[in-house]
This record gives sequence, C-alpha cells and structure tokens, in this order.
Amino acid sequence: MRYKISLSYDGAPFHGYQIQDGVPTVQGLVQDALSKALRSDISITGAGRTDSGVNAVGYIANFDAAQPIDSREIICKINAILPQGIVVHDIVPAAEDFHSRFDAVQRTYRYFVNRTKDPFVERFSYRFTYPLDVEKMNRAAGKILGTRDFSCFEKTGGSNKTSICTVKEALWETYTPFHARELGYPCKDGDYLVFTISADRFLRNMVRAVVGTLLDIGRGRREEEWMEEVLLSKDRCSAGESVPGNALFLAGITYPNPL
Repeated sequence: MRYKISLSYDGAPFHGYQIQDGVPTVQGLVQDALSKALRSDISITGAGRTDSGVNAVGYIANFDAAQPIDSREIICKINAILPQGIVVHDIVPAAEDFHSRFDAVQRTYRYFVNRTKDPFVERFSYRFTYPLDVEKMNRAAGKILGTRDFSCFEKTGGSNKTSICTVKEALWETYTPFHARELGYPCKDGDYLVFTISADRFLRNMVRAVVGTLLDIGRGRREEEWMEEVLLSKDRCSAGESVPGNALFLAGITYPNPL
C-alpha cells in the first residue's frame, strides 16, 4: 500500500533533504525511523530536494508498506526516534500511483528578512540593514512571472533536463513577528519583510539567487530593468549573490486533487 507522509523540519542540523553518504539528511533520518517503526526496509520519495540549512513546513513524501499500518501508532514511534529538528504530522493512504514529486503542480517558498538586529528571529531570518525600496523590488519581481528559462538563477553543475519554470507569484510584503505582535517587542513598520514565490518547479538554489538579485535592486546597486538583462543572459554569473539558506522555507506543495 502507498502512503503519503507530511512533515516539517528545521534544516540547520542537516545537509539538505536528499540522502548523502556520511552526513545527516532529512530523507535518511525519516527513512531510517520508518524502517525501524515498521520493522521493514522502507524507501521514501520526497516532493523535491532542499539545500543544506533550508527549512520546510508541510513537506510531502510517499512510501510503500507491505501491510496496512496504524498511522497514529507509527507517527508516535517515528517522532520518538527522529531528532528534535524533524516532526511527522500525518501519514495517510494514497493512490497506488501517487508520486509526491511528479504529481505536484505548485510549490511555494518564503524568505524572511529582518532590517534590524533581533535576537528572536535571526535563526530563521536574514539580517539586511541597507535601506530598501520595496516597491522597486516588487516591480522587478514582477518581471520573473510567467514561463521562461531561469538558468541564470540555477546553481552551476545542475543535472536538470530543462531550466524552464513557470513562476505564478513573486511578492515582497511586510509582516509582524509573534514576539512583536504578542509581547510588545519594539519595532517599526517595515522592519520585517517576507518574500513569497510560487512556481510549478524550482531549480537548485533558484530562490536564494532570486532574493539576492532583488535585494541588490532594492538597495539601489542596480535598477529594476537589470532583472530583464539577467533573465536574458541565462548566465548565473550575471545575477546577484545567493542569500543564506537559514531564512528560506518550503512553505507549501499543491497537488491537483485531494489525496
């Protein structure tokens, strides 16, 4: 029987999602915990790869089990086995041909930026203190909407068959973190920004490169028209530097039909 498993993880302790020899990865640890809980060799297939340090909320994977399982019992067992940085939320039966990666029609990432020093967000946010023109950044972000070749934002040496993606959303917004909203932590409007980007697929390092490029535009190092030049170049060296992975979250995966 095929099952869908949903989980969340703090990427800091792990070398990304995908299994690698000799280092802790999310896939490797979840797969090992499932195998121990089910007393059988289990292989899991994930919705995609996240880089070292990148976080995920509601990540989706699938696996096959020889017999029906008691989801509640298994979830308790694997969460007891898994390290603090990973939690399994749910395990539900799925269609026999369900594939967590190939069946996904949209993925959403969110990147968090704090404009001033804040000890309560910097573990999951990127401190960037330069003045920023958010409207200018959003105009530049609008230029990446649609279907196009995004190889200019792809980490060199990738093995993708194509660099074509369809970006459906790319937007900067201000937000108020919990400690400021509920505990009265002093802050000003605009101190905290979040960038949301949704697409049918993403290339390796794509979101972090897009964010770095937009921050260069927002701080005035480049004009918004530069984004068009970067896209046309198809050259990673033409874009901005990649921002750190700790502030990046895979925040949603959409499938065409309820599972």
